[in-house]
Amino acid sequence: MASEKERATPSRKSKASKSKDSILKQKSPAEFFSENKNIAGFDNPGKSLYTTVRELVENALDSAESIAKLPVIEVTIEEISKSKFNSMIGLLDRERLDEELYGDYETEKAREKRLAKEAREQEKQAKAAAAGKKVKDSNAVKLGKGRGEALFYKVTCKDNGRGMPNDDIPNMLGRVLSGTKYGLKQTRGKFGLGAKMALIWSKMSTGLPIDIWSATRGQSFISYCRLDINIHKNVPNVHIHEKRSNEEGWHGAEIQVTIEGNWTTYRSKIINYMRQMAVITPYAQFLFRFVAATPDKNISIRFARRTNVMPPAPAETKYHPSAVDLLLIKRLIAETLKQNLLQFLQHEFTSISKFYAERLIGEMGPEFTPKMPVKSLTAQQLVRIHQLFRQAKFGEPTGECLSPAGEYNLRLGIMKELHPDMVATYQGSVQVFEGHPFLVEAGLSLGGRDVKPGLNIFRFANRIPLLFEQGGDVVTRTATKRINWNSYKINQVQDKIGVFVSIVSTKIPFKGTGKEYIGDDIKEIASAVKSAIQQCCIQLKSKIVRQQQAHDRQQRKRNLSKYIPDVSRAIYGVLMEMADGQKSKKVKYDDDADDLLKKVALHQITESTFIQKLGQHVEQVDAEMALEYATQSGMVDTAREPIYLRTLESDYKFALELHNPVCVMKLFSDF
Repeated sequence: MASEKERATPSRKSKASKSKDSILKQKSPAEFFSENKNIAGFDNPGKSLYTTVRELVENALDSAESIAKLPVIEVTIEEISKSKFNSMIGLLDRERLDEELYGDYETEKAREKRLAKEAREQEKQAKAAAAGKKVKDSNAVKLGKGRGEALFYKVTCKDNGRGMPNDDIPNMLGRVLSGTKYGLKQTRGKFGLGAKMALIWSKMSTGLPIDIWSATRGQSFISYCRLDINIHKNVPNVHIHEKRSNEEGWHGAEIQVTIEGNWTTYRSKIINYMRQMAVITPYAQFLFRFVAATPDKNISIRFARRTNVMPPAPAETKYHPSAVDLLLIKRLIAETLKQNLLQFLQHEFTSISKFYAERLIGEMGPEFTPKMPVKSLTAQQLVRIHQLFRQAKFGEPTGECLSPAGEYNLRLGIMKELHPDMVATYQGSVQVFEGHPFLVEAGLSLGGRDVKPGLNIFRFANRIPLLFEQGGDVVTRTATKRINWNSYKINQVQDKIGVFVSIVSTKIPFKGTGKEYIGDDIKEIASAVKSAIQQCCIQLKSKIVRQQQAHDRQQRKRNLSKYIPDVSRAIYGVLMEMADGQKSKKVKYDDDADDLLKKVALHQITESTFIQKLGQHVEQVDAEMALEYATQSGMVDTAREPIYLRTLESDYKFALELHNPVCVMKLFSDF
């Protein structure tokens, strides 16, 4: 049993452990994100390849849009084999000495079992192919499961945007949480990660640096920089930084990074992302290339520009009083250039006029005055201001800081990429949640190319596609559970329905660390999404009704035309019998009816004459019914775009605006 002295004296081991545990440690932002890379979308090699492409493309779009330049973006993914990668880093390939050390090792018995299974699968596929059934590639299915084989890829993204200043390149790409997108405005990115996270993944998976070429407009040289990042210090490690000639006057940026990835499992996601980006930005031109290790698997897709109309660049706005917290109020006071409290409230917040600021100060208490220095406010006074901000009512912020794609661009993007039979678009008004303005625009299509039967949902947030975690998203839940498609004459199961919803805001309320979906718990957004989809449904319903009525008219016309020969033959036969009867009785032809019989008897009217006249009558009745329907249904009011007929004379620029079908009939009657 231990003595009293031994129990009272701690052992050396416990002292050392206590001393080690009491050391205060810190992590840099780069180190934090390298250990928690799933936050930025780098969960596995396949997702990392997708996220790298996404981040580079979105940065390229921001760069071009910031100078009002129509984006031209080239994305290339080059597959690099393991042997080529080893040669790139100067590592010699070695033959395996101990096969059992490797994860792909299998015993002879396991190999025989696998080969037998593959033989059975091939036999089943051969029988299915002989029966004319569709056969899936079992090898492709096998590769698509799980993580698959992780290879190396060189990802290159080139744009025609603003470019980066020569001196700022190391910090812009080699220091985490540094960027130009901070502030209260609608942005695609928010945290200063983007290409920097791709650089961290490159350093973790391949150890290779990133290459950057950049030039600003009018710059006589191209900046070339090769760098990586010091994870523990969050500082750039520059290998090469030099200026090269720019004889062609190019401006923009080209970024090249080599990472571990998995094209096999994320091929469809990457191509789908590029396609959806082409939908929401039809004013951009994308060229996507995949260069495989074997040339027969190369892919080249060009997403052409459809319009030259670009949305206005989003403007930075001020904070709404109901959306600020105590820390933000303190930061705004530390950064403000205004001297007194009245000026601070009036100029640092939206929806606060001078008169309303005076009313707020009067409500705060006798210790507050309009002229008091704002930087002299105590902690208790700041809490009082914050409490009043949360309790008082303020006007809603305007939507001037938002930059939606617009109905025109959304419609063109849908038509360009899906080629639907029908399309409807709608842009809602600006609304507010928690003091942040937001706007919902929606599109709805029926039919189209590469569209599956049922609901095909396309989600966008601040004009970027959201491809993951669709089940809990507000758009998915609204489209599947809150819209009665049958009431709009749309079959939810059989029709090819494309649902496009884009939400833009100064703050997108993402759920989860991946920021891939918008929750269904914000009533204002859920209501706005439902309303936008319903407005599109109403538009499509009227088109479907008109199409159905036109189809019914055509069917009636077909039915009538089908019986014209039989009716003509019957009428002509009856008239011939009547004419022969009167001819045998030698009756004179006096009235109109007798005149008709006379023409029949003399073969001036034949069966073909009746066929021709009945056909003309059916055509006339069909045209009159169409004109009557168009007048009653008010096609003049529903026409969205004016259509002009150009004249042959050079003296006139246009001839007629075709809004009303009456004008169409009059036009042709004049000829």
